Amino acid sequence: MPSRSAASPGVLADESAAGHTALLIIDMISCWDFPDAEKLLVRAARIARPIAALKARCRKAGVPVIYANDNRGRWRSDFRALVDQALAQGGAGAAIANALNPDVDDYFLLKPKQSAFFGTPLELLLQHLDADRLILTGVASDQCVLVTASEAGMRDLSVVVPRDCVASQSARRNDIVLRQLKEFLKLPITSGARIRLAGPRSPRQKP
Repeated sequence: MPSRSAASPGVLADESAAGHTALLIIDMISCWDFPDAEKLLVRAARIARPIAALKARCRKAGVPVIYANDNRGRWRSDFRALVDQALAQGGAGAAIANALNPDVDDYFLLKPKQSAFFGTPLELLLQHLDADRLILTGVASDQCVLVTASEAGMRDLSVVVPRDCVASQSARRNDIVLRQLKEFLKLPITSGARIRLAGPRSPRQKP
């Protein structure tokens, strides 16, 4: 996937998503300073490596990577500043940020609520990338991941949830939502390593 620097100033990059697929990483870049964060941080640390492995596969295949993070009511937030803060905090939070440190040609968006669609340009970005299949990863599975999966379905998008790449505050809560995603939303639940990815697509032709 070509870097953004290859695009002309003021022009969106011309890449399109391999296999019409995009990888969404939800709320994994964080300072973990919210209520109940310590329980979620332990679980998030366990899924950081599987998500990083899936991200590496996606980048190799030409599947774009999109980071979606809460702005926590900070309307002057800057994603790069959030990454720097996450790296500087030390401990498990910094280890997660190191494992999932965004690359220069990854995408990012800040969301005001649980859904990665609500109040964000995600839908427009997916249209630009010609992506109609989302791989959802991150935390918390029974909140932001679940709501995002539901809203993706309302937009007729295909959704895959790798079970080893999502987490909640407890194993029980995570198991419940995975069963809900599979039985009620009819979503494929598999391991990240088993998700099929198409090969890279050629850049779009200029009109």
